[in-house]
Amino acid sequence: MFPKDVHTVAKFLSIAPLAHEYEEVQHHTKVKMHINLKRYGLYLLRWQASTPILAAVGILLATMGQIMAAIVANLIGGLIFFWVDRFIFTSQALAAQWEVKEQITCADCGRVTRGYRLVKSENYDRSHEERPQFRCENCSTRKADELRRKGIRVD
Repeated sequence: MFPKDVHTVAKFLSIAPLAHEYEEVQHHTKVKMHINLKRYGLYLLRWQASTPILAAVGILLATMGQIMAAIVANLIGGLIFFWVDRFIFTSQALAAQWEVKEQITCADCGRVTRGYRLVKSENYDRSHEERPQFRCENCSTRKADELRRKGIRVD
């Protein structure tokens, strides 16, 4: 089960508009959490990188005693990894550009299928649309070609 404050944590960490969506029923209410797999993957790599760094600090400070070495190692880790985490969870370079959803009705042809939409690129931003328009693969390809002709980067 997600903790009750998962949305507060997600909002704080800017884990918002992303590709994969998970739902869980809590007290007869659906809770949706969007996960950006790029950000999540980088966060997991960051965790792996922190282990040897903090272990090395702990070894160097072992003469201080285990508890003091752990406290100092965690403070050093916090000083370093706060900035790394901040980049991972707030960088626009890692933001998802395309959104994919299952079982949508295509905005152009009306077919019910997997849908695609360009959310954001260098000179295009539809991240705040109230009613995003998803398209089937064929119509999405046509729309992408149309956007390219207008000078909008879609790749």
